[in-house]
Amino acid sequence: MKSERRAMQRAAQAGFTLIEILLVVAIIGILAALAAPKLTGKAKGAKITAAKVDIDAIGTALDMYELDMGAFPGTLQGLVNNPGGGENWNGPYLKKGMPKDPWKHDYIYRFPGSRDPNGYDLKSMGPDGAESGDDISNLQESE
Repeated sequence: MKSERRAMQRAAQAGFTLIEILLVVAIIGILAALAAPKLTGKAKGAKITAAKVDIDAIGTALDMYELDMGAFPGTLQGLVNNPGGGENWNGPYLKKGMPKDPWKHDYIYRFPGSRDPNGYDLKSMGPDGAESGDDISNLQESE
């Protein structure tokens, strides 16, 4: 009988009180509130870095195309598909096809460029996807 009473007393005492559970939940909430802004800032910076890397890779492909063909393509699709059967085309210059920016928008390419009539403009519109908004050249990786 005594052993049964002890077992019942232990079972009644086992577990956590409501106060202990609420305290743990509050601590987890505070930690999450402190960590969330830092993690979201890193994700935005990573996307900006990824867009810059893509722009560099597309720029390299454009330069290789220009060396082969003597001029830059009219559209970025010229890096993936032979535009008009050019004899010197040694593509595809982007093996995996034309990437989208990290926000799932097309990269913006203009030839001739607005600053250099012999060059090109290449950019990502950034998170808002609007040409009038912030493109990645205006965003900082630490934002």
